[in-house]
Amino acid sequence: MLKQRTIKEQVRTTGVGVHSGTKVELTLRPAPPDTGIIFSRVDLQPPVVFPVGPMEIGDTRMATVMIREGARVSTIEHLMSACAGLGIDNLYIDVTAEEIPIMDGSASSFVYLLQQAGLEEQAAPKKFIRIKKPVEVREGQGAGEKWARLVPHNGFKLDFFIEFNHPAVDGTAQRAQIDFGSQSYIQAVARARTFGFMQDVEMLRGIGLARGGSLENAIVMDEYRILNPDGLRYDDEFVRHKILDAIGDLYVIGHPLVCAYEAHKSGHALNNKLLRELLANPDAYEFVTYDSADEAPPSYARQLEQEWAYN
Repeated sequence: MLKQRTIKEQVRTTGVGVHSGTKVELTLRPAPPDTGIIFSRVDLQPPVVFPVGPMEIGDTRMATVMIREGARVSTIEHLMSACAGLGIDNLYIDVTAEEIPIMDGSASSFVYLLQQAGLEEQAAPKKFIRIKKPVEVREGQGAGEKWARLVPHNGFKLDFFIEFNHPAVDGTAQRAQIDFGSQSYIQAVARARTFGFMQDVEMLRGIGLARGGSLENAIVMDEYRILNPDGLRYDDEFVRHKILDAIGDLYVIGHPLVCAYEAHKSGHALNNKLLRELLANPDAYEFVTYDSADEAPPSYARQLEQEWAYN
């Protein structure tokens, strides 16, 4: 039986929010089977609890944001991506401000934190959502059209295309395909950083965003080039980060997906719209469990073999 996972022990870190610029303490705690991933704003009295789910997402401007009882937990996508990459089903996440710390702009710090806590199998079957028929959402027309879809596939793979019309981005691959049946999340995705453009910073700060952004936690570009002295971590880091985001956005559904995700210029808003469209079509998916790694899709059998080795 493929079992659910949590962490072995509590771990804590501190950082700043990329949009708020506020210092925040983040604590990860083990959770019982079938809990799911639950965020709590422990700086509020009483604390506000946010069970992860597509309908809890109330804002998708530059980040995936949960809103409940007038409180917010922002920029959850990188931590959610790390949880998906390591197969974490159940976790309590306590934060002392409205935004998850940005760390280095990727998911690698969260992967390290989860590995530091240790992974623990639980006496309950891991529940997957298997896509039975295609589900698609689209926005815009012509050159501005964006779309995202989930299609049946015995595993988990992502195919993403971006288009930014910027020399630094255009000089790298615009499309990436990651198949977790043959690639590792930690090696292929986790280190890809978020990115932004200097000309957008003033506008974003005017609406209360990007106040904590810097060369330490993002790839930053002027009109022509990348400003980070060390350059890129992957030749196609821009589109790989969009895949990292998508993995986190999709994991908001609360279970690993057995499908292929395909996207053209998608983002947080369209990814959340895709999950809502899926849930609105119950004949398009089913919940499944697997009695053994041999029975499981290659993507998840490989996750057991590779990521488990980090304990």
